[in-house]
Amino acid sequence: MKRQGRLVRWEAERGFGFIRSPEIPADVFVHLRDFVDRQLKPQVGMELGFDEIHVGGKGPRAMAVHAVGAAQPRARRPSTSPQARRTAADPGRRREPAASSSSSSSMLPIAVLLLGYAGLLAYGLWTVRLPPIALGVLLLVSLLTFAVYGFDKSAAQAGRWRTAESTLHLLSLAGGWPGAWCAQRLFRHKSRKASFMAVYWATVLLNIAAVAAWVGKLLPASLLAG
Repeated sequence: MKRQGRLVRWEAERGFGFIRSPEIPADVFVHLRDFVDRQLKPQVGMELGFDEIHVGGKGPRAMAVHAVGAAQPRARRPSTSPQARRTAADPGRRREPAASSSSSSSMLPIAVLLLGYAGLLAYGLWTVRLPPIALGVLLLVSLLTFAVYGFDKSAAQAGRWRTAESTLHLLSLAGGWPGAWCAQRLFRHKSRKASFMAVYWATVLLNIAAVAAWVGKLLPASLLAG
């Protein structure tokens, strides 16, 4: 449904904000990628036109957003070449190789870390240098971290109280970094913020180093015998 309102909040670093419209009781969530003109720099107080949608009961969201009074970008005339027709029939066909290559390259470092981490934990159990309960604790911390990321993503979209980034980093440092990585990809949350990701990877390496130091230490022979 076509609506019009005023931008009352804009988080430039995160690329989202909220529009207030007299026709809608709740503020409308808007993301930078939903603007028709990608060159437009949203500013608080700007009058915007948009299409109101509702997704998954999370409140209203704006699509096809444009500045009121601004000229609308002209639509491209579709190409009539056979290749263009095949791409139109299957939009993901032409982009699939590049997306697959990018996904594979981004998965490689984390796959190596996860395999090494799993091997480290297995070695710790085999040598009785790591108590079995530690695996359960690490799993619970990862699940908790995953849930906290999901809550923070929902809060960001609804404009509610956010979880501090320091809390997210502490959970990763405590062993929840695998759950954090899954949440970043699934919810598309925090993964594009370079400063946050730099600290995240530091917590990953520190946690692995701490586990390696714990597993690598020599236990008393009497404890191993028992």
